[in-house]
Amino acid sequence: MTRDHSHELAPEEFLRIKVKAELRKRLRGVRKTMPLEAAQERSNKIIAQLEAHPAVKSAKSIALFWPIEARKEVDLRPFDRALRARGARIAYPHINPETDVMTFRFVDDVAALEEQGYGFAEPPPDAPHVHELDVVIVPAIAIDPTGHRIGYGAGYYDRTLPRFAPPAVSIAVGYDWQLVAEVPATEHDVRVAWVVTDTRVLDARGT
Repeated sequence: MTRDHSHELAPEEFLRIKVKAELRKRLRGVRKTMPLEAAQERSNKIIAQLEAHPAVKSAKSIALFWPIEARKEVDLRPFDRALRARGARIAYPHINPETDVMTFRFVDDVAALEEQGYGFAEPPPDAPHVHELDVVIVPAIAIDPTGHRIGYGAGYYDRTLPRFAPPAVSIAVGYDWQLVAEVPATEHDVRVAWVVTDTRVLDARGT
């Protein structure tokens, strides 16, 4: 049985966690109602912004994520193809079911990606481990101009990003309506360096 630690949190921290949960629920609901065509059009604009980003243009190794289509996540599959066409190595997140630790693994053929119990397509367990990356593209349900983001709540990226970025450049992507004035940051949240939506590119490093 999981122990409830909410009573041990400071009141402000508890409030921030509650607000994050409410934001997550609301924006997931909005995203789910998006027409598929609109999601694809916005995703393509996000890809165009990424392709113009200096860190991406010079990157030789990039971590992406495979979209959960039913949740209308940003679809980076055309970006994967474009990066491979210019010789970049592409990695995807993999979660070890025994340790619950997320790592990145290089994938030479996306046909090898498959759902392994966590709801998203992952590399196979024997895919090569990644030790260094130039760029990590991070999914988000909500994001703010300072680089704080809301994911699904499990904290995988918050625990994994510090092992790669820096020196890797972390870039969170989302539809422009997912950009909010402020994400209530909690103790273990890790900021990204850049925010890219379908209409803007924000440098969060100096905020």
